[in-house]
This record gives sequence, structure tokens and C-alpha cells, in this order.
Amino acid sequence: MDILVYLIIGSEVGFWVLLAAGLGARYVLHRRRLGMVLLACVPLLDVVLLAASAADLALGGRAESIHGLAAFYLGFSVAFGHSLIRWADVRVAHRFAGGPAPVKPAKGTPEYRRSLWAEYGRVLLATGITVAVLLAMITIVAAPGQAEVLWDWVKRAGLVAGIWLLAGPVYGMFETAPREKAGRS
Repeated sequence: MDILVYLIIGSEVGFWVLLAAGLGARYVLHRRRLGMVLLACVPLLDVVLLAASAADLALGGRAESIHGLAAFYLGFSVAFGHSLIRWADVRVAHRFAGGPAPVKPAKGTPEYRRSLWAEYGRVLLATGITVAVLLAMITIVAAPGQAEVLWDWVKRAGLVAGIWLLAGPVYGMFETAPREKAGRS
């Protein structure tokens, strides 16, 4: 199995380990600074993955789907990582530190629709990062004739963004708010 597969898996596992350790340090051990340091280390995983993927190609590795997957993972990790950490932080603070309960907007409300568009903004950011990384790999480090597989990942990124648009904000525009249940007398 390619080393990049292990690095992608390691990045995902590392994300959750650092997240759990950072939040545990912050709320269970009451060591806020240590928690902040651990959470700040999360982006380093992305840097390692990017460097390894680029180095593999620069050192003569053949461009393969795993390089496209690494770019995809990197884009979505950067775009969604902070919001995922914030999502977990609210829940752990509520559970262990008496923080306020997480608030989720009701379907069909203007707040819900705004949240879908905000999420889609992160999808566009992730897609942009993914495509930028793929284009950098294509122009800088991929050997001539090897870029086809990376161009396929550019198309996949656009497809994901299009499907997300339809399944998220567009679909959300047609969802209605839950009806109030009438009380029986």
C-alpha cells in the first residue's frame, strides 16, 4: 500500500486524537493553554500530508489517484477543520464545563438556510484549495504525461461542489419549517 494512503489515514486519525486531547486538556484537565497548543497542531497534519504528496511526485513518483485524494483531503480538512473543532468544542464545553447547550436551527427557518449557505461556502473554499493544490501538482511536480489522473480529480472536485449545492442549499430552500402540534383540549 502506498505511503500516502497511510499518511491520509494517519492525518484523519491524528485530527481526532489531537481534537480529543485538546478538548480533554481544556475541559477535563482544566489546562486551557495546553488545549490550545494541541488544537493548534491540527493544521500541521495537513502540512505534512501536502509536503509528502508533493515530495513523492517531485522525487519521480508516478501521479496516481492517491495524490488527488490527498489534495481532496487537504482541501476539505482546511476548509472544515476549524468549524468541526468549534462544533466539538461547544458540545464538550456543554457536557463538561457547564457551557450553553448547542443550538441547531430548525429546518425551514431563515437561520437554517443561512447555515446551509455558510456550509456551502466552506465547500467552495475546500474545492478551491483542492483545485489549487491539484493544479500546483500538475504544473510543478507531475512528470509530463502523468497529469491526466490529477485532472480527473479536478473534475471530481467540481462534481462534489455541484452535488453539494443541490443537496444542501438548493434543497434547503424548499424545506418547510416543522409545523406546531396543536394541543388537544
